[in-house]
Amino acid sequence: MADKQVILVTGGTGLVGKAIEYVVENGEKRPNEEWIFASSKDADLCDADSTRSLFEKYKPTHVIHLAAMVGGLYRNLKYNLDFFRKNMMINDNVLAASHEFGVKKVVSCLSTCIFPDKTTYPIDETMIHNGAPHDSNFGYSYAKRMIDVLNRGYNQSHGAKFTAVIPTNVYGPHDNFDLEDGHVLPGLINKAYCAKRDGKEFVIWGTGLPRRQFIYSRDLARLMIWVLRNYEEIEPIILSVSEEDEVSIKEAAMTVIEAADFKGKVTFDTSKSDGQFKKTASNEKLRKYLPDFKFTPFKEAVKETVEWFEKNYETARKESAK
Repeated sequence: MADKQVILVTGGTGLVGKAIEYVVENGEKRPNEEWIFASSKDADLCDADSTRSLFEKYKPTHVIHLAAMVGGLYRNLKYNLDFFRKNMMINDNVLAASHEFGVKKVVSCLSTCIFPDKTTYPIDETMIHNGAPHDSNFGYSYAKRMIDVLNRGYNQSHGAKFTAVIPTNVYGPHDNFDLEDGHVLPGLINKAYCAKRDGKEFVIWGTGLPRRQFIYSRDLARLMIWVLRNYEEIEPIILSVSEEDEVSIKEAAMTVIEAADFKGKVTFDTSKSDGQFKKTASNEKLRKYLPDFKFTPFKEAVKETVEWFEKNYETARKESAK
């Protein structure tokens, strides 16, 4: 039997953590693996001693690092300093503890918002540090970029196998469906539910014209497990559907409306900010490794997410962490 592997997932009760747990429990777990899904109740990752205690308790051989202070466009605009400082502390503590406890491999999770605001499209893994990120979320973006700097530093100084993935817009069961400052797709799902329940119009913030590549959380989970086991590079890898699968916010909203069976009036509140118009990412590197990977079709995945939200409405996350 292969050596026992203890895989610690920080942020293990969030959107991606829950998706990894689902995939692991539905056929991906190997006999020699023990999976630990840690949450903020288990450790304060902003505190070095608390982080070290978590690693001392579980002695992980591998880490998937998902924990972060996160929020949608409007929360980012308001709290850039907090996003920068807290995420810098979390990332530094997790990677320092991983080094101290001899973790064999760490896979951290970045975001396409880290890319330069002024860039050519599609964006790829070589362009991360080529200019300033969008001003709306510079705090979060710079903190996430620094994971790549830390990964390179730990590799150069200690030979550590610390790497990172860059997913596009993730959605799925266990998302944060906050109406004010959650991410776009879960926000639309919650709005559709409330509009249908209350007999009100469905209001889409912004023009609906910006375009996004959405990745279903369970597809991302399968890919992250593949990265943990098989991806040997220190440089990050973009995990995304193809460029031709990019959809507008309006198209995404109409997909949600269809999945939720909403029949009422739909309007656009153009007084609200659109954020970045597009962040088209290339998945060419991923396709070189996994040319035959099959993503869940967008309509099917949205339908599954809407059904999960409706079934779990009372307990689903609908507010931001303060």
